[in-house]
Amino acid sequence: MNNLNTNIMKRIKILALIISFLAIGIACKDSFLKVNPTASLTEAGLKTKDGIEGSLISVYSMLQGRAGFYSGVTNWFWGGVLGGDANKGSNAGDQAQVNEIMTYSAQASNVSILDKYQACYEGIARANAVLAALPDGPTDTGEPLYKKRIEGETRFLRAFYYFELKKLFNNTPYIDESIDEKKINTIGNSTDLWANIEADFKFAYENLATKQNAAGRANKWAAGAYLAKAYLYQKKYKEAKEIFDVVISTGVNNSGDKYGLLPKYGDLFRYANDNNVEIVFSIQSVAGTGSTNNANPDLVLNFTYTGGPAGCCGFDQPSFDLVNSFRTVNGLPLFDGQFNLPANQVKSDQGLSQTVAFAPDAGDLDPRIDHAVGRRGIDYLGWGKHPGTTWIRDQTYAGPYSPKKFVFTKSELDNGGVDKSSWTPGYTAINYPLMRYADVLLMAAECEVEAGSVDKAKEYVNKIRARAANPEGFVKNGNSAAAKYVINQYTNAWDKAYATKAIQMERRLELSDEGHRFYDLVRWGVADSELNRYLTFEGTQASSSPFKGVKFTKGKSELLPIPQREIDVLGSATLKQNPGY
Repeated sequence: MNNLNTNIMKRIKILALIISFLAIGIACKDSFLKVNPTASLTEAGLKTKDGIEGSLISVYSMLQGRAGFYSGVTNWFWGGVLGGDANKGSNAGDQAQVNEIMTYSAQASNVSILDKYQACYEGIARANAVLAALPDGPTDTGEPLYKKRIEGETRFLRAFYYFELKKLFNNTPYIDESIDEKKINTIGNSTDLWANIEADFKFAYENLATKQNAAGRANKWAAGAYLAKAYLYQKKYKEAKEIFDVVISTGVNNSGDKYGLLPKYGDLFRYANDNNVEIVFSIQSVAGTGSTNNANPDLVLNFTYTGGPAGCCGFDQPSFDLVNSFRTVNGLPLFDGQFNLPANQVKSDQGLSQTVAFAPDAGDLDPRIDHAVGRRGIDYLGWGKHPGTTWIRDQTYAGPYSPKKFVFTKSELDNGGVDKSSWTPGYTAINYPLMRYADVLLMAAECEVEAGSVDKAKEYVNKIRARAANPEGFVKNGNSAAAKYVINQYTNAWDKAYATKAIQMERRLELSDEGHRFYDLVRWGVADSELNRYLTFEGTQASSSPFKGVKFTKGKSELLPIPQREIDVLGSATLKQNPGY
């Protein structure tokens, strides 16, 4: 890559890493990440067992990103905001550099795009440093297949970071541990990344154990699920289905528990349920370690603006379009934007001051709405009913809604779920699921449709809807449901076209604001039609909406520009810019 990557690879070799990183007996807790630097290591020290293990943890740590608010892999912005799940939030002047990205007019000089790009490459550089040191590492470790395990985890993570780059930038320079540092700045982006992503995930799938000794580590099933996901993105449905079938029938987490759906949907986003049976792979977050970098820094802005849990900062405000998508008719969702018709729109307090009386929507809604979205008059995670404008920085810009997933409850404030050592308690110990079992079922359902097995696809979708329909999991107002929650399973006959719409809609409802939507729309080939529909509607809902007159440009807006700073270093003949930029 550029000088950054050259410097990173050198720096990793002398990185201040942990020596006493892991007590073998910690079993399935995320405490393998609760470590502090204790010394700088020589190159020889990095080839010891502790040095290699510490280097591997540094690869995991890059899932949290760098200093920038948009560099981690939660993808709340890149997958969620760009996919129409949310407005960036706050007001127009706050973090203004991402306004152009949100409105599909990104410039190659944008610093947040550069941060995301470089964070992925820092993760890759750290992975390459581990793989370069491993051949000279110890052989007598007391752990059978030690080197296979280290290589498998590291290659899984390297593939993960390249997958991130592939989704956002298409092809970027491929660098592995075999490449001489002096040649890094000569490598361009003419080679498709898919083959190398597949190879790394496949190695991990074939060599990692079915269970690891700590919850946050990638195991065989996480690697298999991501390999299948990579196949799915390439429309290799047969290959993807074969692996998804095995993960669904056999996969277990690192506690040895078979993957399944938690009985109550809202429990997925609670600190006490980290690393539950639904989690295939997640970012491990911890509080009270002496560094808020271990405590979900990528989400620190995404709270109510004043009052409520953190008192800052009003980002990631759910869109009107997302909220309306939770409308149900006869317990089923509406397709093709019908939920935005005036008769179907969810009643909101847009334009109403807190002094004006307001009653929440009385119509039929999918119960997942009030786990994903903070709405006026509905309980907000034990902090009382959302009061409306006093928790919103600028309704005229971003609308009346607040994010709710991964926000800590009032009880979590004092039970270890929140880091209180910094300027805001918005640094939480709530893990962030990068892939969960419901996601696997829905990806497998897509493969079943392509295989002609629409009834099997319907079965997978209905399992997810049955969980959402569990009344024990509804948001409550006292002992009663907080709204009129009506959700049913599909009983009608499906053909391929209907099955495709149902699965795509279910992914939006189930995985809303979890960083998937934009990537889904692009890989389905419907980003231009869906996002232009979204933009046309969303731009009319708030008087100062940033989406007024905005268009998604097919053939350009599916990708971000390659950062100009990277092109300047390598030269435009080596590193090619994406079309339209």
